Amino acid sequence: MNQRYYSLDVFRGATVALMIMVNNPGSWEHIYAPLDHAPWHGCTPTDLVFPFFLFAVGNAMAFVMPRMEQAGTAYFLKKVFKRTLLIFLIGLFLNWSPFLMWQNDTIVFKSWEWTDAEGIQHGIRILGVLQRIALAYCFASLIVYFFKTKGAYVFAAALLLFYWGLCFAFGDKTDPYSLQGYFGTHVDKTVLGEPHMYQGEGVAFDPEGLASIFAPIVQVIFGYLVGQYIQQKGKTYEMLSNLFVAGAVLAFTGLFWGLAFPINKKIWTSSYTIYTTGLAIFTLSTFIFLIEFKNIKGVWSRFFDVFGKNPLFIFVLSGFLPRLLALIRIPTEVSAEGKQLYTTPFGWFYEHICKNIAPDLRIGSLFYAFCMIAFYWLIVYMLDKKKIYIRV
Repeated sequence: MNQRYYSLDVFRGATVALMIMVNNPGSWEHIYAPLDHAPWHGCTPTDLVFPFFLFAVGNAMAFVMPRMEQAGTAYFLKKVFKRTLLIFLIGLFLNWSPFLMWQNDTIVFKSWEWTDAEGIQHGIRILGVLQRIALAYCFASLIVYFFKTKGAYVFAAALLLFYWGLCFAFGDKTDPYSLQGYFGTHVDKTVLGEPHMYQGEGVAFDPEGLASIFAPIVQVIFGYLVGQYIQQKGKTYEMLSNLFVAGAVLAFTGLFWGLAFPINKKIWTSSYTIYTTGLAIFTLSTFIFLIEFKNIKGVWSRFFDVFGKNPLFIFVLSGFLPRLLALIRIPTEVSAEGKQLYTTPFGWFYEHICKNIAPDLRIGSLFYAFCMIAFYWLIVYMLDKKKIYIRV
């Protein structure tokens, strides 16, 4: 049944908007707890953003897969591999951008690897959010295309259990799911090299690493299966009620599995995939009920809708623009050691406008994030007005 689901567009757009908000606080030191990732085990609202987006990727895949199947295997493989490569390379471009950096008060080319004044080796991070999206989309598409719906269910269950087994068997026996005990870090160090990994945990550890790709693949598969089910059942209350039940069952199953295999975004555990998929289904079902069944839409849905029409472009721009503007240094003060300190245009806006609106610095940081959403919304709104949609 080929019906248009505006609610899926709004769901995807809302996910992109939330992704921009949590990635662009005024200060990482002053944010409300729900807008920060869980330190390790656990799941905050922020930890729902990425799996929701992968779920939305699967939803969209369900609507285009029939056309690709009709076009034949050669067309399908060309389309999937081309899109995978483009998204992966865009992610690598984003990590490397803007290809210049400040070093000893001089702008120099950002090399693939370099050593700082303290002798510490740095490098361009190879993996990241877009690279994970690319790989998860690629493998999920291949599984769905060649093994169909029943095979996709089997593969999904097998991958989740297989990844659990890998973590338990090859991780540190005392705590295989800890930062130090996770087996995937060794894989990433061997394949990627420490300078090309994420360093945000204080050590070389990549939350979008190679070994943790299994569960995100399943996240996309689940999104596909839900999208396919929505099309098959049509806009009926049977479809809607079954989705609500499925969402609740998966969320509780993920919580129970988390007692043995902790819910953890940074190593993307199987329980995390089940739990967040349940919440994604529940959220999407709510959107379907409000928009498709009750026709409750207007300014709020239109606001999110334009984000959903250029999701990849606006996500890349929201990551690229701050990096580019960081090349512009605005003098601020002189440190106790007599060194001149600088800020960036966005940093100046936070320090002089947002930071001063309330004594609680978290309010100013949140206000900055809202300003960033409004700024990027204006861009996608203008693109939508001109019917410009940038896709790969």
